[in-house]
Amino acid sequence: RQQKWKRSVSTQAKMPPCDFVPEKYESYPYERMQKIREQNIAPSLRTYYKKPLLLHQGHMQWLFDHEGRRYLDLFAGIVTVSVGHCHPKVTMATQKQLARLWHTTNIYMYPAIHEYAEKLTSLFPDPLKVVYLTNSGSEANDLAMFMARLHTRNFDIISLRGGYHGGSPYTLGLTSLTPYKHGVANGFGCTTTMLPDVFRGPWGGSHCRDSPVQTVRKCSCTEGACLAKDQYIEQFKDTLNTSVPKTVAGFIAEPIQGVNGAVQYPRNFLKEAYQLIRERGGLCISDEVQTGFGRTGSHFWGFQTHGVVPDIVTLAKGIGNGFPMAAVVTTKEIASSLAQNLHFNTFGGNPLACVVGAAVLDAIEEDGLQKNSEDVGTYMLLELAKLRDKFEIVGDVRGKGLMIGVEMVTDKDSRRPLPAEEISQIWEDCKDMGVLIGRGGLYSQTFRIKPPMCITKRDVDFAVEVFHTALQRHMERTA
Repeated sequence: RQQKWKRSVSTQAKMPPCDFVPEKYESYPYERMQKIREQNIAPSLRTYYKKPLLLHQGHMQWLFDHEGRRYLDLFAGIVTVSVGHCHPKVTMATQKQLARLWHTTNIYMYPAIHEYAEKLTSLFPDPLKVVYLTNSGSEANDLAMFMARLHTRNFDIISLRGGYHGGSPYTLGLTSLTPYKHGVANGFGCTTTMLPDVFRGPWGGSHCRDSPVQTVRKCSCTEGACLAKDQYIEQFKDTLNTSVPKTVAGFIAEPIQGVNGAVQYPRNFLKEAYQLIRERGGLCISDEVQTGFGRTGSHFWGFQTHGVVPDIVTLAKGIGNGFPMAAVVTTKEIASSLAQNLHFNTFGGNPLACVVGAAVLDAIEEDGLQKNSEDVGTYMLLELAKLRDKFEIVGDVRGKGLMIGVEMVTDKDSRRPLPAEEISQIWEDCKDMGVLIGRGGLYSQTFRIKPPMCITKRDVDFAVEVFHTALQRHMERTA
């Protein structure tokens, strides 16, 4: 179906064809939607773009607005649509369950939770074989903190600066990004430590990352030794020696930081950090809310890319392809510490969620989406690296699989973040040419590219060409 309108920014890039025809939009006019937004929806729920998109329908990697315009979705509802919008397999399984049973709570047995628990835990190494199902990532991380404290009988938990682990009063202590912090008491017993960011941090070079694309910083490392990793571990030890008691409850980290813009640590950093925490009686928590379910390509779980086995793993977002569900996976022993008293979640693991979760796992396997993440993600990283070499303002391209960050700077030497208004214009131009990408980082300076895992190399060619056009337009504007 040919587009009948001209986009406000012209590009030579040709949007890949899509034979899906969206339904006609029949809800309120755009202006009325805006009015409702202003009057009846909490203002903390902000919209993207100068003129917010009114999205009406989705199909796999595509989104359609109220006027029928098609967009390539490279943000996947903030890394949540894992297998594709309205994936037929997931839709069919959900429809079938909708007509059978929605909800009974865990006080009764029903097939879906048992089938799903077995299927999900079979994808984890021993001894991670017990699951507690919740409804959101904040809930899952909240519970993981609670379990770590109960099990160890210690209180202090360490997280990395720049980490995002949720917005509940408990998890806000772990979340270490100023825009999410509110001026009220939160996060008692949480300590942050230096982020081992090999692009923006004090140390880092051209061999540190587990990524097809390395930083342009020079490296003085010898074979088999990473000086940056050693320096960041010294900082970690410094935190342990000064900011917390001799024993701790745990340490939480994302295998690749999500909200902070796909920040990767030096190889073996997590392995050594885990060892230091365990020596102090603490548990290691891997927050897989964004990195799980094959997104990193080489492995199903992000922690596997670091060669570690955590004590607790938290899952959300891609677990349900957009359906609100989440999980904490741990050992029988750690899970038992929660069983001494009551801990109940009304909607966690409801029949509908479990059927959705199982269908998502089937779709990942049957559609070969982990392999697709590796192949298409690597291809995209290498194509974006060409733009980094061409444009002074593209400071860093990084990531693994379909978890990608492009950090924008005024120049590569200073690594100063590109001003927000300049980034916003590039971002708006991409949207006007039909490509939706995310933003992240402490200064909102990093473009986050984390699409549904079904995208193709042809989609990548289109997206990279659009991004190239937007960068060129920016250079013309500032010339």
